[in-house]
Amino acid sequence: MRIITISREFGSGGHELGRRLAEILDIDFYDKEIISALAANKDLDQDYMARTLAQGNLPGLGGRRSAAGQSVVRVTSLQEQKRVIQMLPTLGRDFVIVGRNADILLEDYEPLNLFVCAGMEAKLRRCKERAAEGENLSDGELERKIRSIDKARYHTRELLTGAPWGVASAYHLTVNTSSWQIQELAPAVAEFARRWFGRSRPRQN
Repeated sequence: MRIITISREFGSGGHELGRRLAEILDIDFYDKEIISALAANKDLDQDYMARTLAQGNLPGLGGRRSAAGQSVVRVTSLQEQKRVIQMLPTLGRDFVIVGRNADILLEDYEPLNLFVCAGMEAKLRRCKERAAEGENLSDGELERKIRSIDKARYHTRELLTGAPWGVASAYHLTVNTSSWQIQELAPAVAEFARRWFGRSRPRQN
């Protein structure tokens, strides 16, 4: 089974790269769809669920904690998310999945693990291009938002897996999108994926 996981810095284009890889390779794609499934299962609003999972203030992470009720909802949401992700391979279909620590949760299936990053200038530019209508953040405000979201991802990964986030040795390929249009970069990454899955692998004792 071919599984590609994509960890990414906010604003680096990881979502778009994942979607284009899935299209080129003709395989399934999971990102916000997982949040939708969780929201449907828990009878919670999808936007509320997305915000809950994005927060970084879980007990044990230091700093100010969320209200007890919010913490319980977040922990429960993360546990349900883990269950859904680990169920995906049982469907028997190849897929790309973005974020959600899927590289660790699915490690028994030997996925190809990518990390997508970019320089701050490129991330600011990409975020502005994709900003919601009426969102007019200054560069300083947008940079703080980017750093805050990435910090939350770092802490969530640390809490759930104990594994590093954004450390090159934790991934099979790190892709810097700073000087690229994603549509131009995706075919090269797709070819890497084909070769990676097609290579002969040493037997494990």
